[in-house]
Amino acid sequence: MKEEKRLNRFTRLFGHFKTITKHRHLVIRHCAKAGILWQGLFHDLSKYSLAEFVPGVKYYTGKRSPNEGERENYGFSYAWMHHKGRNKHHYEYWNDYNLETHRNEPVEMPYRYLAEMFCDRVAASKVYNGKKYTNASPMEYFLQRTPHRSIHPNTKKELEKLLQMLVEQGEESTFRYIKNNVKSTRRERDK
Repeated sequence: MKEEKRLNRFTRLFGHFKTITKHRHLVIRHCAKAGILWQGLFHDLSKYSLAEFVPGVKYYTGKRSPNEGERENYGFSYAWMHHKGRNKHHYEYWNDYNLETHRNEPVEMPYRYLAEMFCDRVAASKVYNGKKYTNASPMEYFLQRTPHRSIHPNTKKELEKLLQMLVEQGEESTFRYIKNNVKSTRRERDK
């Protein structure tokens, strides 16, 4: 919380705007490579809404997600609650009430949103790691938080596969693989 207070409002405002815009532009590029450009163009537009942008500026440090600062203050993040409920590329969006178990449970993500989630994770790792980024960075971040996730097993398995492919084969090969899968799932959906 101390870091947030050290930065003046102007620095936080433009720093947050620059960070989310840089991230969004990277996601758009990645989505184009993955064959889901249209999704990329609409990626994270809710971050510019008042519900997400104002807390983003208030808790901006330039070193971590502002949602972490808001969580420290309130015990949860209003901005994150707003964001995950409107953006289908987050696995948290894909939880629903199961009539048989009477519990909220993860639902398998459609492939195109899983592909966007991958693009999002790679872009976020690049923005937050800067020059320290490697193709292993998105996998490392994912593995740090795996025990705490409520994610459908098939979604988790496919995401881990893509992240491992990124580590072993690089971006070009991974995005080509995703693009081919997006095309084949579209064909299946259109039958």
